[in-house]
Formats: sequence, C-alpha cells, structure tokens
Amino acid sequence: MANHKSALKRIRSSERKRLRNKMQVRTARTAIKELKLTKDKAKANELLQKVYALVDKLAKKNIIHKNNASNKKSKLAKLVNRLAA
Repeated sequence: MANHKSALKRIRSSERKRLRNKMQVRTARTAIKELKLTKDKAKANELLQKVYALVDKLAKKNIIHKNNASNKKSKLAKLVNRLAA
C-alpha cells in the first residue's frame, strides 16, 4: 500500500478515471450491439452516426486505440451497407 499522500491521491483519482472509462466503453458497446440488431436501414444509418461519435470520442481520449476505433467503424459501415433498403 502507498505511504505518500500524493500516491494515495493518485490511487483515488486512478480509480475514478478507470470507472469513468469503463462506463464510456460499456455505453459504446451497448450502442454497437443495438446497431448490429437493427434490420431497418434508415434506423441503422441514424444509429451509425451515434456510434461513430462514441467510438471517435473513445479514441480521442485514448481509451481505445485509434486503429481499433477505425476497425470498428469500418466493420459497422460494411454491416449497415449490407442491409436491405
């Protein structure tokens, strides 16, 4: 266990950040699942923009790697394009 005040504070702030990051990842993952289950192309296009924003935010904050974000966006775009009109 840490002995210095600054180390104790770092532990507390790290835990807060970890929980915030976890919540943001879970939110994005839920939105992706919702998009994958959508069969309507119009609704899927609407959800795609929302998911893009969430994933880009995660990449910008270094919660996920930018290539991981790009890969997710590419796969989701392919999925939406395959939907029947």
